[in-house]
Amino acid sequence: MNGYCIATYRVFDEKADFHKKALGIAVGLTVGSWTDLPAAKQAAMEPHLGLVVSVEAHEPGASGERYADIRIAYPDINFSGDIPALLVTVFGKLSMDGRVKLLDLHFSPRFLANFAGPKFGLQGVRELVGVHDRPLLMSIFKSVIGHDLPALREQFLQQALGGVDLIKDDEILFENPLTPIEKRVEACMFAAAEAQRETGQKLLYAVNVTGPAAKLADQAKRAIGAGANALLFNVLAYGFDTLRELAADEDITVPIMAHPAMAGALYPSPHYGIAASVLLGKLMRLAGADIVLFPSPYGSVVMPREDNMAIRRALVTTDWAADYVSPPVAGAAADPAPLTFKPSFPVPSAGIHPGLVPLIVRDFGQDTIVNAGGGVHGHPQGAAAGGRAFREAIEAACRAIPLRDYAAGRPALQAAIDIWGVRE
Repeated sequence: MNGYCIATYRVFDEKADFHKKALGIAVGLTVGSWTDLPAAKQAAMEPHLGLVVSVEAHEPGASGERYADIRIAYPDINFSGDIPALLVTVFGKLSMDGRVKLLDLHFSPRFLANFAGPKFGLQGVRELVGVHDRPLLMSIFKSVIGHDLPALREQFLQQALGGVDLIKDDEILFENPLTPIEKRVEACMFAAAEAQRETGQKLLYAVNVTGPAAKLADQAKRAIGAGANALLFNVLAYGFDTLRELAADEDITVPIMAHPAMAGALYPSPHYGIAASVLLGKLMRLAGADIVLFPSPYGSVVMPREDNMAIRRALVTTDWAADYVSPPVAGAAADPAPLTFKPSFPVPSAGIHPGLVPLIVRDFGQDTIVNAGGGVHGHPQGAAAGGRAFREAIEAACRAIPLRDYAAGRPALQAAIDIWGVRE
C-alpha cells in the first residue's frame, strides 16, 4: 500500500481556474504529464501520481484578493524519507510559480517512521533543571563579539546569579580565538557551578555549534566533552536534515535548542514562503529540536499572535496520529501507525521584559520558556537583579497576582516595572 504526505497551499490568482491549477500542481510535481500517456504507461505510473484532495476557492472579499486553499497528496514512493526530499517535492519548483504559500504539511505514517523527534523534549529539559511547576527562565549573552574568556565568564556568572534556568550563546558567536568553544564551555560551566552554590538552581548552558557542516557533530561532541549540557543550533542556515543528524547521534547526549535565524526570509509574507507553524513548529519538532525559539507577539520582533499559537500547537499539543489526513485513495493508509513525538519547549522571544510575563503565561501556559536579553542586562541594578525580576514576575503570573501588587517589597521587580512598565 502507498502512503501519502499532504501539502496545503494558498494560491493567489485573479483569473485562474483553481481546480485546473490544482491538477497541474498534482501532476507537474509528480509524474510530469498524464493525459498524453498511453493507457499502459498510465497504469505503471499511477502509484506515483499526485492527487488533488480538495480545492477551496475564495472570491475577493474585504482584502480584494482572489485565492484558493489547495490540498495535494504526494506518494511516499516518490521521495526518500527525509525533510529536504519532501520539501523539494512539494514546494521546490512550486515556490517560484507566482504567489503561492505552503500553509501546512501532514505526514504519512510511513514518512514519520523515519524520525525519532526530540531526544529530550519538554519534560526531559524540565528534568535536567529540576523545575516542573512554572515556566522556565532563559537569558542570553549580549555584546559577546570581541570579549575574552574572563569577560564572558563574568557576564555568564551575573546572569546565573539571577536564578535563570538556561543561558544561551548569541547566535552570532562563532568559533574564534578569544573564546574557543571548549575553553568557553569550561569557563561558563565553572561559573554555573559557582552560581548554583548561591542560588541552588541547576542551569543549562546552550553553546553555539558552528563551522563547516561536516565538522558540526565533532564540534558538538568536543563541547559536550568539555562539560556542555545543551547546544544551540542555527537550523535554517544548515538545514533540517543536519539538525536531524545531530539529534539522532547517540553521542550527542544533551538537548538541542533551535534558533530561528533566517526564518524571516521564509514565513512573514501572506503570498510567499512557508507558514511559521510548519517552518518553526512541525519541521523543528520532527527534526529533533528539544527547544525552539521564535519571535513573540509582544516584543521588538513581532510575529502575529495567531502564528505564535499555531507554532505552540505544533510543538506541544499536536498529536501526530490525529493530525494525519487520510489520502483520497481507498486503503492508502500505511503501516506503521503514526507516531507520537515528545513535545518541544516553545520559546517566544525578542524584546521580552518582566512586564510582559503575564501575557506570556496567559498565552502559552506554564510549558514555555521566558527568554530575556535586554530585559536582564538592561536592569538598572545589574544582570543578577534582572534575572530576579523575571523570576518574581513568573511567580506573580503563576499565582495570578498583578505585577504591580507583587512588586511591593521586591525592589528588582519594581525597578523593572519602573523602566518597562506592565502590559496587561
